[in-house]
Formats: sequence, structure tokens, C-alpha cells
Amino acid sequence: MRAAPACVVLVPGLGLDERSSARVRERIPAAVVALPGMGLPGPVPPLDELARRLLAEVGEGPVVLAGHSQSCQVVAVAARDPRVVAVVLLGPTTDPRLRSAAGLAGRWLGTAWAESWWQLPLVLAQWWHTGPRAMVALWRSAAPDRIDSRLRDVRVPVVVVRGTRDRLCPHDWAVRLADAAPRGRLVELPGAAHMTVQTHPDEVAGILRDALGG
Repeated sequence: MRAAPACVVLVPGLGLDERSSARVRERIPAAVVALPGMGLPGPVPPLDELARRLLAEVGEGPVVLAGHSQSCQVVAVAARDPRVVAVVLLGPTTDPRLRSAAGLAGRWLGTAWAESWWQLPLVLAQWWHTGPRAMVALWRSAAPDRIDSRLRDVRVPVVVVRGTRDRLCPHDWAVRLADAAPRGRLVELPGAAHMTVQTHPDEVAGILRDALGG
């Protein structure tokens, strides 16, 4: 009997919701799992509990897990589940240099300046829906976590994706994460910044399609 085909499950980034990946899902079938701080308001539990809630929504598998920004840290925790056959990390955080407010603010402003400005109303609407309290709580919970250490135990293919203009996920940090995963590789999208899931849906959908085929 042939194995069931894998499906894609997307987790929104910090403060974002299913609207952030709408253009990607027009190009490839995928489910979205919203979590506290990532599409849902309310109290934010520790990363391990967020990963447990994510895995409770993925069904019997197999599944390709894709995270964006802060949700990459949740995906990295969940990636050791036997149902997971591949992982895609879009602009993964958190670079240790950004764990201070000053470091984060400078990089965030530099990245925001490089983004396409048509996104602003869409992003603000998602942030309003999730709420600043949940966003801050998620940041405080996730930022200190060592995603590079988590990835050392992930045996499935891991694709780290960053835009070449993304200062929240700089090149050397992305290389470090790709090297940490036993089967990791790095893909850089020329001209993109941090919001690749919104601005570069064709490229992101292609990477997800490759992960499914792999």
C-alpha cells in the first residue's frame, strides 16, 4: 500500500495570522495553524506547549512544517515528531544579537525600510487581531530559546530561507542554523526582506513544493 502524500502546515509569524500566507496558499494547498501570539490572542504558554498544540492539529501525517519568523522556534521544537518529514524555516529568529531591545529595534527598522510598503495595512490588521500583549509574551518566551541547539536533533531535511535584505535574519545567522541541522540547507531570495511569505509567494510555494517532493 502506498504511503499517504505529505501535506503542508504553515504557522504564522509573530502577531500574524492566516492572512499572511494567503498568496502562498493560492499557489500550493496548505493548512494554517494559529497559536497564541501567532494569530491568536490570549495567554502564551511555553514553547514546548505551543509545539504540543501545533502537533495536535496536524493529523496523522506525514507533514511538512513551515514556520515564519518567531514561529520557526515553535516548529523547531515540533520537528522531532515522527509525522514530520521536512521543515521549512522562513526568516527564522532569534539571533542572539537581537535579544536586547536596542539590538532588535535597530534591525527591525532596517528591515522595515526594505519591505514593500503595500503590506502595511495588512500587517497592522493582523497585529491588531493578535494583540500587543500576546505578541510581547511570545517574544519574551521564544527569544531566549536556542533554536540552533534544537535543530541539531532534527533528522529530516531543514530548509532555512531568508531574504537578502532581511536584517532580522542576517546571512551569518541563517548559515549557522542551516549548518546546525544534520540535513540543513540555506536558500536566499534576492531582494526580499523579512516578510517573504507575503512578498514572494511564488518562491516560497516553490520551496514548499520541493520539500513535499523531497
